[in-house]
Amino acid sequence: MSSIKYGKFEMPKKVLIEEDTNHPHYARFIAEPFERGFGHTLGNVLRRMMLTSLEAPAIVTLSIEGILHEYMALEGVVEDMMNIILNFKGALFRRKTSDEYLTSYEPRILTKKLEITQDDLDKAGGKYHVTLADLAQDGFFEVVNSEQHLFTVTKPFHRQIDVRVAMGRGYVPSERVQVRNKTANEILLDASFSPVRLVNYYVENTRVGQDTDFERLILEITTDGRISPVEALSFAAQIGHKHYDPFTKLDGKFLSFEEGTRDVDKDYDEIIDKLCLRIDEIELSVRSANCLAGANIDTIGELVSISERKMLEFKNFGKKSLNEIKAKLEEMHLELGMELTPYGIDMNNVKEEIRHVSAERRGKRDALRALLEEGEDEENEPDEEGDQEDKE
Repeated sequence: MSSIKYGKFEMPKKVLIEEDTNHPHYARFIAEPFERGFGHTLGNVLRRMMLTSLEAPAIVTLSIEGILHEYMALEGVVEDMMNIILNFKGALFRRKTSDEYLTSYEPRILTKKLEITQDDLDKAGGKYHVTLADLAQDGFFEVVNSEQHLFTVTKPFHRQIDVRVAMGRGYVPSERVQVRNKTANEILLDASFSPVRLVNYYVENTRVGQDTDFERLILEITTDGRISPVEALSFAAQIGHKHYDPFTKLDGKFLSFEEGTRDVDKDYDEIIDKLCLRIDEIELSVRSANCLAGANIDTIGELVSISERKMLEFKNFGKKSLNEIKAKLEEMHLELGMELTPYGIDMNNVKEEIRHVSAERRGKRDALRALLEEGEDEENEPDEEGDQEDKE
């Protein structure tokens, strides 16, 4: 794969995170420097992706025993069904990320037989406030706002309550909610899947050396707790990367960029040497090594080309093995899901390219070694003419 050399782009080496301890779901991110125009370009794209493209769970249907539609009344309950529905819409769930849950995308029905006795009412002063903590006891989801008020009971209450929780993006009105095997008494709810409440971005001037014609990007992100601001920004960037990837494959050429005074060729050689290492050449536990062998991953290049999410889909591969591998790659200044196209490598050809590059570099080393050995032999050969002159 051929390469075209481009001039240096000023880019941030890392993103500064300012978290507000008084607001656990808020964070401020500062990235600098950018070439002029890139601050608005990236800020706007990231903002739109965070507000529209991130996924989270939300309740899409509600079913209460004995209630056929949203205009009926619940005996012994202060609120009417319309207010109860509004309260259920405010429920916030976070999908757990253990191995067995990562690949599941089917809606889940959470069922609870709610029983409130007269003793419960007496202890509560005659009014029992039902909250989300009373209903949500499923191992698939973690409740973010367990204190969310649902309804108030004034008489003994014995009914089954079912809610259907689905994954989605953005805001979906009830008439567009698609539910398979819907029962007659299931009430459809508007679903707010987006876990990001607010994103603001600002672009300011910043200095690089004596030049002030560069930009600083500031992002202020507020979430509802279903994901953290750091996750929101990271996920949006990964979504953007996935959408850009097909465009990078239109041509067989890739760009390499000047990096100031840094020795690009040296860095290239160092990275390639690391990518060509075999898995058995680094110190991994037997479990992690066996998992990688079972996934047919032989080299570091193949390993770093795989995303963290994809790794967790491998058989018998868990968080412990993932953390071990991430720590080992960090020691080597590598990471999972690396962009390898600057080195002529992508997901489709990584195994063949690593094998080809390894063979090519091994051939060059052998040729250089042979050349050096040949030079040493020539130096050690006797000079017959010189010897003859000495004899004369």
